Amino acid sequence: MTFVFPQDILFKHCDPAGIVFFPRYFEMINDCVEAFFGQELGCSFVDIHKFGGIPTAEISAKFSAPSRHGDRLEIRLKCTKIGNASVGLVFDAICGDELRFAAKSALVFVSKEGKPQRLPTALRAALETFRGDVVSDE
Repeated sequence: MTFVFPQDILFKHCDPAGIVFFPRYFEMINDCVEAFFGQELGCSFVDIHKFGGIPTAEISAKFSAPSRHGDRLEIRLKCTKIGNASVGLVFDAICGDELRFAAKSALVFVSKEGKPQRLPTALRAALETFRGDVVSDE
């Protein structure tokens, strides 16, 4: 399954050359992840941060084509791996039929003290129902 997050390219995303300043894509990815957890998994970041967190431990991206003010992206998120304390995600950002960027990340569930801990049962169950062809590391 794929979670689709629409993203309008706003003036605030752009540099003086009129294209998206690449760090803004990482903010968009985080917005997509936060929406995925809240809307699709039923586990909002507000709730997660009451007892821990799920920070990005690793991220990489390849930028294929520039995005400009007024463009509308579809950021498509897929879950690729569910580990004991981690989740692997991939992203494709599409405008029309053009790939603008592709990225992959690993998130790690941590306690309030910042120590990795097993994914909560409810979150794991939600990820499992969403996973499609995900590789599970149990």
